[in-house]
Amino acid sequence: MCFGGGLQIALGADMRYCTPDCKLSIMESRWGLIPDMGASVTLRELVRIDVAKELTMTGRIISGVEAEKIGLVTRCVEDPMEEALKVAEEIAERSPDSVASTKELFQSTWVADEDACLRTETDLQMKLIGTWNQIAASGRQFGAKLPYYHGRK
Repeated sequence: MCFGGGLQIALGADMRYCTPDCKLSIMESRWGLIPDMGASVTLRELVRIDVAKELTMTGRIISGVEAEKIGLVTRCVEDPMEEALKVAEEIAERSPDSVASTKELFQSTWVADEDACLRTETDLQMKLIGTWNQIAASGRQFGAKLPYYHGRK
């Protein structure tokens, strides 16, 4: 179950996993309130405007299956913790610089114009090319046994 403020906190995560029978609701309208805690920012990045309005104006409770269908959660699975740990392990195998820069890229450009997106993409890529972590990541793709990644840039 993930209702009201709890759901709004979850919406701020990079990825969200739930079970099919999970119940989710942005229910502030039931209390005569509007969604707060950043929902006006997080919802627009996840669902269409008409879906955001319907969910927030009605306070309707939806299942995990529907939440995945509309984009409110990343994935709906039987064991969300296992899935989240699996994804976290995959991410941990990547260059920490690449992961951090990818997050920065999408966080800073998601609603930006194309010029700003391409400029940011180029700037971030130029900071990565030729660093130890980028070289190590490339080498590992070809089977090189390079030491673990160095700390972030």
